[in-house]
Amino acid sequence: MSDLRLGFTVGYSGAKVTLPLELIQEAERLGFDSVWTAEAYGSDAATPLAYIAALTERIRLGTAIFQMPARTPAMTAMTAMTLDSLSGGRFILGLGPSGPQVVEGWHGVPYGRPLTRTREYIRIVRQILAREAPLEHEGFHYQIPYRGEGATGLGKPLKSIVHGRPDMKIYTAAISPKGLECAGEVADGVFPVWMSPERFDLFEPALRAGFTKAGGGKSLESFDVAPMVSVFVGDDLDRCRMPVKGMLALYIGGMGARGKNFYHDYATRLGYEEAARTIQDLYLDGKKAEAMAAVPDELVDEIALLGPPDRIRDRVQVWKDAATKGQVGSLLLGAGQPEALRLMAELVL
Repeated sequence: MSDLRLGFTVGYSGAKVTLPLELIQEAERLGFDSVWTAEAYGSDAATPLAYIAALTERIRLGTAIFQMPARTPAMTAMTAMTLDSLSGGRFILGLGPSGPQVVEGWHGVPYGRPLTRTREYIRIVRQILAREAPLEHEGFHYQIPYRGEGATGLGKPLKSIVHGRPDMKIYTAAISPKGLECAGEVADGVFPVWMSPERFDLFEPALRAGFTKAGGGKSLESFDVAPMVSVFVGDDLDRCRMPVKGMLALYIGGMGARGKNFYHDYATRLGYEEAARTIQDLYLDGKKAEAMAAVPDELVDEIALLGPPDRIRDRVQVWKDAATKGQVGSLLLGAGQPEALRLMAELVL
């Protein structure tokens, strides 16, 4: 047994909504701790998770992530309590601010102050779960009861009809120093979209600053760092790297504007400043294939588990070492191969 837990990430659907049910059930059979859904601007994260809940028995069910600006905090709490109750207490709430292009371009609401929103949002959700008093909140993003423009004046503080689970775990998505600090302060765990297990120095100062703000002796011992990790098993290493290069080119190059791309900044902090600049320039010029080709093999190998089983076995040890130090608690695996799930279960569980 290692100190690591394994999760399986389903992500969001393409043009047609589908779920890899056989892989999800195989993950549960193998002893995986959790399965996670996502959303962008197509399929939502809650509905597939309810379907998965009905077809599984033990595996925990998480959202990585719910887009906070897309739902009021109360609606998120309602969905979380419903999924948690129907699944027998298996739900984990994962939240994130998304990005301004999706928030303003798809949901049609202001992006606002993402860290302020995160603090307010989680505070409201936790109040609803606790049911210690009728819900009231006065903040920058949320005023409950609402008394602003267009209000009838009839709103009153309410308690949830459903009795939620006050100890429900809440995670946030973060990679920036301020986002990580916020996660350390208000959440029970954090999803880095990718992570090098040998570069915890990019995380530790910010997380510890957040723990200090939270008080109460909060520390890594009670906090789950849960990075997304792609796994591809095969003898052709270059072929295994290609899907990861595609993902990195999209995020580093296209997930944001020039000068306002969190993933580009993150790659720079990891030590790939020149490559990140090249990837972004190519991607924004419409040269997506060239952007993929510009993603360094070294970056791919740092953050993913790729190639023949023996190569993956060697690399997994680095993650295990990080877990022993309390720097990683869960690996949320992106894997489309049953053999990848089986190999990881053999190596970790």
